[in-house]
Amino acid sequence: MSFPKTPKEVLAFAREHDVKMVDLRFTDLLGTWQHISHPIHQLTEDSFEDGFGFDGSSIRGWQPINQSDMIIRPDPSTARIDPILEHETLVLICNVFDPITKAPYSRDPRYVSQKAENYLKSTGIGDVVYVGPEAEFFVFTHVAYEVGQRRSFYEIDSDEAHWNSGSSERPNLGHRVRAKEGYFPCPPVDTLQDLRTEMCLKLEQVGITVEAQHHEVATAGQCEIDMRFDTMTPMADKVQWYKYIVKNVARQYGYSVTFMPKPLFGDNGSGMHTHQSIWKGGTNLFAGDGYGGLSAMAMNYIGGILKHAPAMCAITNPTTNSYKRLVPGYEAPVNLAYSSRNRSASIRIPMLSSSPKAKRIEFRTPDPSCNPYLSFAIQLMAGLDGVQGKFDAGDPLDKDIYSLSPEELKSVPKCPGALDEALSNLEKAHGFALKGDVITQDLIDMWLEYKREKEVDAVRLRPHPMEYHLYYDC
Repeated sequence: MSFPKTPKEVLAFAREHDVKMVDLRFTDLLGTWQHISHPIHQLTEDSFEDGFGFDGSSIRGWQPINQSDMIIRPDPSTARIDPILEHETLVLICNVFDPITKAPYSRDPRYVSQKAENYLKSTGIGDVVYVGPEAEFFVFTHVAYEVGQRRSFYEIDSDEAHWNSGSSERPNLGHRVRAKEGYFPCPPVDTLQDLRTEMCLKLEQVGITVEAQHHEVATAGQCEIDMRFDTMTPMADKVQWYKYIVKNVARQYGYSVTFMPKPLFGDNGSGMHTHQSIWKGGTNLFAGDGYGGLSAMAMNYIGGILKHAPAMCAITNPTTNSYKRLVPGYEAPVNLAYSSRNRSASIRIPMLSSSPKAKRIEFRTPDPSCNPYLSFAIQLMAGLDGVQGKFDAGDPLDKDIYSLSPEELKSVPKCPGALDEALSNLEKAHGFALKGDVITQDLIDMWLEYKREKEVDAVRLRPHPMEYHLYYDC
């Protein structure tokens, strides 16, 4: 399916599809998709330049109330028909601007991603970065939580979970998924095949190419749908569509989806392994004759990721719950090492194809609670810093890292153990992210302030269910 690229084409597209409403979407600092809707007659060619106003003081981590007026400008190349809503609705993804200076807003995550792509080009290192995220999620049949003065609790359920094997409900047909055994039996054990297929069909309606879908390792409905890689900002746009469609299709079928990193104790959490490679003039610069078929540039890029990972985690793993996932033994890489084929290392070099076009690295630490624009941007900035500084990635760790003793792992750096530790690392060592004014000091300062005040302190002072209150809607 072809989609419009210019304002004139967008208006023609809207008429062709008999659109009733236009939905303007943008991403807030923490990664939530926000939206404002207008009747379609409000959208004109001038709208793409003039923009639409909104209250920036009501968006988390953005404007003070005395400077609340902001505008959003639609990107015509993002026009899609919403596959979920009953009335024909045109969706346009927007960038955020100051209404007085007309300058792009420094805390607009999409603008940060675009600046990172432009910075790559300005260095001469490459002209495009390809990104392929794998965002996992849970599908529950029941979710309840409360954090109050007199009680705090959370309660989840899934019809296919192993704890329902002894349910007295009639009929109980068995076929439950035991802990860590969800990867990946056929139906009837896998009860979510049709649901995932419906999600895939909706994703393809908005131009997202689906490569595969399957049940994931955990019990209680953990799933994954793999999207084809793309350039960085369009890929982040697709992650936002992905979360939106997956959650809403599930809701239509009577399920509830969460991208919360660790909603379930005692089984695997949800990661967002992020594949990446740099290209120039149509050539993959990560392909070479070194370890794992990588080039010297790719090894330097790995060195940058490994060096800056303790600080990056504040953005790639941005919730207190993220660090419930980053524990040994659950396929969550806590050791900052690289290896080919090895899913216990934080950086894996996929070896599924010998084609130079397929050469890439997979950073396995991030999780899907992150803001995809900021997460992809800071990973690129860390890797480029490694290329520019010719960082040594060290030796690969070609072992099952989870089987190694503490003594054997003594010299291997670790991911932070908690969000406040990651925030402290970011505060101390974020110079690499400031290059090219990609991530501004203003954004870093607000990120640290918001995360500490609204999340770290909130969870520290409240019982464990506070994480469900804060993060279930991830």
